[in-house]
Amino acid sequence: MMIYEKLRKKEATMAVVGLGYVGLPIALEFARSIKVIGFDINPKRVAQMQQNIDPSNELSSSAFDGCDITFTANPDDLKKAQFFVIAVPTPINASNQPDLGPVLSASRSVGQALKKGDYVIYESTVYPGCTEDDCAPVLEELSGLKTGVDFKIGYSPERINPGDKEHTIRTIVKVVAGCDDESREEIAKVYEVVIDAGVHRAASIKTAEASKIIENTQRDVNIALINELSIILNRVGINTYDVLECARTKWNFLNFTPGLVGGHCIGVDPYYLTHKARKLGYHARVINSGRYVNDSMGFYVGKQTVKRILEQGKNILDARVLVMGATFKENVSDIRNSKVIDVIRELTSFSMHVDVIDPHAEPEEVKHEYDIDLLPAPKMGSYDAVIVAVNHKEYMNYTENDFKALMCDDKGVLVDIKGLFRNDIKDLVYWSL
Repeated sequence: MMIYEKLRKKEATMAVVGLGYVGLPIALEFARSIKVIGFDINPKRVAQMQQNIDPSNELSSSAFDGCDITFTANPDDLKKAQFFVIAVPTPINASNQPDLGPVLSASRSVGQALKKGDYVIYESTVYPGCTEDDCAPVLEELSGLKTGVDFKIGYSPERINPGDKEHTIRTIVKVVAGCDDESREEIAKVYEVVIDAGVHRAASIKTAEASKIIENTQRDVNIALINELSIILNRVGINTYDVLECARTKWNFLNFTPGLVGGHCIGVDPYYLTHKARKLGYHARVINSGRYVNDSMGFYVGKQTVKRILEQGKNILDARVLVMGATFKENVSDIRNSKVIDVIRELTSFSMHVDVIDPHAEPEEVKHEYDIDLLPAPKMGSYDAVIVAVNHKEYMNYTENDFKALMCDDKGVLVDIKGLFRNDIKDLVYWSL
């Protein structure tokens, strides 16, 4: 009996390793039809999920209803599984080099549980060749088994978009690949259990890995172009968003907007591709240039804020700024690789006092990750400038009077990174990308 049939009959068990933004939704979807073990190395997170709580604040408690799933932080429990899905983060280090630590650690845990006939599927975003060249040898070493002979491997890039309730696991086409034709078909049939939009069978594991990494690299390069245009248009003295409104009237104009490019996908994945390119003896000029532009935008916003405060005749050492938003995107709690932090660091480099608020971020996480104390609420009438850094839904209905109430005088500066309020501000000094 093939692995797909065993899973459907609950004669085999799936283990999802890594229960963050990607892993938990996948585990719960599968658990509606098959038996699942949800494994995470963080016992605190596991304890929350055992109480039907999503630590990432993406899923409601009802998402756990009717699921045949056991949550655990004990790696020995993985020995009960036959089909493994690895969905751990693949971050970069301080030098913007791939950090394979989490995915190799997960491979070691699975390798110790691996048996003949098992399947191991990677969803973590990696460079082409990583699954076969870096991860499979770890599985072989720990299990004493041979890839493609004793067990099968595959790759299916995650396409989770945090905060997006429209594009979900079931509604996004899934790309799958296996180490041979048989494994590819079995993996595809397993994913078809939870994917309504359909499954695309890739030619090879490397092809599937590359498809994921260029999705975000393409977006990164396009956003970098618009960010660079915004710098130029600022010097011209016109608003970027007004220009984009005109340009969008052409049917084939690509609709990208300027902004801070952070998070664990667009701000990270291109570095995996440029790393692989360097190993192959090629310097990726366009991709690296795009990364340079996007990585510098936080500091650019900070400098533009300082410039406008100085233009009001104020002493920058006495200035106080409120930064609204600390997460990497709107309406999520995820603070990983948030470029808002670059804005804050640029402001504090001028010895300014900076207050930060965010209704979605966890204060303990922000303190631990960035040594920044979130305020529960702004100090009314205290600020020389307010920066709307993240367009959380809580800020969408702000009026100019709301911003005026935050300012210490009538020379307040409003920095609206995404241009949300550009048509509503009449009295305050206003600037956006």
